[in-house]
Amino acid sequence: MGLMNMTEDHYSVVSQSYDYSLLNITSENITVHGGFLSLFSSAMDKLLNGFSIIILFITMTSLGCTLDIGKIRDHFVKPKGVAIAMTAQFGIMPLVAFCLAKVFQLESTEAVTVLICGCCPGGNLSNILSLAIQGDMNLSIVMTTCSTVMALVAMPFLLYMYCQSFHGMEFAVPYVGIIISLITILMPCAIGISINHWAPRYSQIILKVGMRIWITACVAIGVLSGIAIGEMVVFSPQLMAVSCLMPFLGFLLGYILSTILRQNA
Repeated sequence: MGLMNMTEDHYSVVSQSYDYSLLNITSENITVHGGFLSLFSSAMDKLLNGFSIIILFITMTSLGCTLDIGKIRDHFVKPKGVAIAMTAQFGIMPLVAFCLAKVFQLESTEAVTVLICGCCPGGNLSNILSLAIQGDMNLSIVMTTCSTVMALVAMPFLLYMYCQSFHGMEFAVPYVGIIISLITILMPCAIGISINHWAPRYSQIILKVGMRIWITACVAIGVLSGIAIGEMVVFSPQLMAVSCLMPFLGFLLGYILSTILRQNA
């Protein structure tokens, strides 16, 4: 009986040691594998960020080549369109984002994300869409430029004001980073305007090349982003609903505002 008990005890100790060693080996493998994935993801993020900055520079320079100094001056002399755009950009859109975040009871992090989208200035996509439908590119770029300049003050103020309603998120927004990123958008656009003014014969060439690069880059960034993310990203139903409603309400209210103020061109 004693020998049997000793044998059982020895077997129990050996089994526990084996299980513990196996657990350590498995944990080390997971740690190493996880560290590799983390390192790969970090490298991919840096690659995407650098690639996006280059594409943004080329795109904004290309769009700047479509501008006419005289027409830009006209929009500043008669700033009705710009005033309507600023009212919609920093009055309507932040309020829409705030109301949707409250109505759908988003978590603080999700709510701040939605508010950042609602408070940010006009970007490249609006200019590209204006170019695609043969809209007033001068007004579009002027609106984007003015909203970007105004956002240096308006965006941090609006985010601070609206974030007060979400506990723990009053100082969650990186204001300095936002201001720096907004400044970097203006530089390539100014280069494009200068090219169109001083060397207009190159404008169309730069525009065509820039648009082709932009289309190719969109596909490449989409593929690289999918590789970087790896696993499926699942958003909450509330956030998906807000993502669908906010652009629609922005377009609708902007159209109503411009119609009321008789902004037809």
